[in-house]
Amino acid sequence: MTSLSIGSLRLASPVVLAPMAGITNVAFRTLCRELELERVGSVSGLYVCEMVTARALVERQPATLHMTTFGPTETPRSLQLYTVDPATTYDAARMIVDENMADHIDMNFGCPVPKVTRKGGGAALPYKRELFRRIVAAAVKATEGTAVPVTVKFRIGIDDAHHTHLDAGRIAAEEGAAAVALHARTAAQRYSGEADWKEIARLKEHVTNVPVLGNGDIFDAYDAVRMMAETGCDGVVVGRGCLGRPWLFGELSAALNDRPIPTPPTLGEVAAIMRRHAELLADHHGPDKGLRELRKHISWYLRGFPAGSQLRVSLALVSTLDELDELLAELDPNVPFPKDAEGPRGRQGSPGKVALPDGWLDDPQDCRVPVGADVMHSGG
Repeated sequence: MTSLSIGSLRLASPVVLAPMAGITNVAFRTLCRELELERVGSVSGLYVCEMVTARALVERQPATLHMTTFGPTETPRSLQLYTVDPATTYDAARMIVDENMADHIDMNFGCPVPKVTRKGGGAALPYKRELFRRIVAAAVKATEGTAVPVTVKFRIGIDDAHHTHLDAGRIAAEEGAAAVALHARTAAQRYSGEADWKEIARLKEHVTNVPVLGNGDIFDAYDAVRMMAETGCDGVVVGRGCLGRPWLFGELSAALNDRPIPTPPTLGEVAAIMRRHAELLADHHGPDKGLRELRKHISWYLRGFPAGSQLRVSLALVSTLDELDELLAELDPNVPFPKDAEGPRGRQGSPGKVALPDGWLDDPQDCRVPVGADVMHSGG
């Protein structure tokens, strides 16, 4: 049995759903948990809420509070913070603890989006070692004496000339983080090219006192097994690989615990999953917005299946559950899961120069809080 302990959390499977903006809301997490329970008989991993900005949380902005919704049976409840300021970090983490908002806090220092790094946030911030240290320390201090562990996610660095992951892992562990996770790309790579799993192995060798999780290019169960075998990491974080495949976590759990991997769903089963996803989104957002939110998932669900261009277009414009039912009825339920649906999915884009504040690289020990970066929100 492959398990994972993160502070007080005991996970039967070392699998973590990566937060993705606009994706990993309570509807998607509920769906993933239901499918894991249905397909392997248990819910064993960690499903992380989409990232929220610490400042917006402290200010109790309604949209941010709505994003922190958890299902009635969801446990452990995992919330990820985007943060750049030690003081705001402390206030947000203390609020989470005092108001029993979550059982786990993760902090995101992996976002490569230009509007974020341009202000010194996201993947740019770990370059400022002392500021990074103070932020992690603030979150740990705020949760001291509680059962809420703090973990930290980051990238290899800004670019090939400015790697920060070994320092970031060491600092996070020194300041009391319960685990660290590495997306094995630089910010300059964004989501392009291949993740460099060798850097996960290096981080694991460098940080020995807390679990090290690997992230990047896990698109099926065998990728997870191979990453753990090749790098020695303690667990895996899965993001883009689950887009249109919320049942993937059951497959990962089975593979990592040496059990038979469930047969991938037929088109009819995928249609039923899409319908359930739509229902959950409608419950969370309301019918109108819920169906609009479903649209982004349609192409991921139908990837590789023979659905026809007109039906795909109609599904991508669906606006009611009744309309969705009529369109899903046109799919052939007996079509098996296609080989074409395997492999990389989601955004990839192109590498590029990382946008940074003027003089950002001059002094890695500068601990001034980036101006304006705390109002940013994006996935990473």
